Amino acid sequence: MLKSQIESILFVASKPLALKDLARLCDSGKAEVEVVLEDLKNKYNSGESGINIVVAGSEVQLVSNPKNKSVVEGLAKEEIYSELTQPQLEALTIIAYRGPITKLELETIRGINCSLILRNLLIKDLISVEEDKVIDNNRYQVTLKLLKHLGINEVEQLPDYDKLSKSESLTEVLAETSH
Repeated sequence: MLKSQIESILFVASKPLALKDLARLCDSGKAEVEVVLEDLKNKYNSGESGINIVVAGSEVQLVSNPKNKSVVEGLAKEEIYSELTQPQLEALTIIAYRGPITKLELETIRGINCSLILRNLLIKDLISVEEDKVIDNNRYQVTLKLLKHLGINEVEQLPDYDKLSKSESLTEVLAETSH
């Protein structure tokens, strides 16, 4: 059970995780997690596997096998240069008008899980993340690259920024502007 939990968490994590956080998430001891990680490293860190477990200091991450670098880079380039989807545009708009914003706040506004969307926007360098290691409440905001692409110098130059960024209810404001 613990092995399965650790595999799942590492699979969905978009960044290295501290061993203590992994243990906390699995409601397990750090020593138990370290034993399972050694087992997973033996399982995955072979030439046959497409993934590896990397432990660096007190952090761990699931990564692609370095032997597959060229094919993985091809996918990464596709993700970077592909067009934005409607959900990505919606999330990016919310981040632009409400940022810095937490993942939970974004998900509350959108009503869906935004993990993959945030990952893709980070890959495209359209948003950045300010990590909060104390309470694990990262905050997302748009990047200079996005502002340059939009031809503006600051988010305050976005249309109706004052109205949309400060409104308590985006739904009410959007309803007002559509009449």
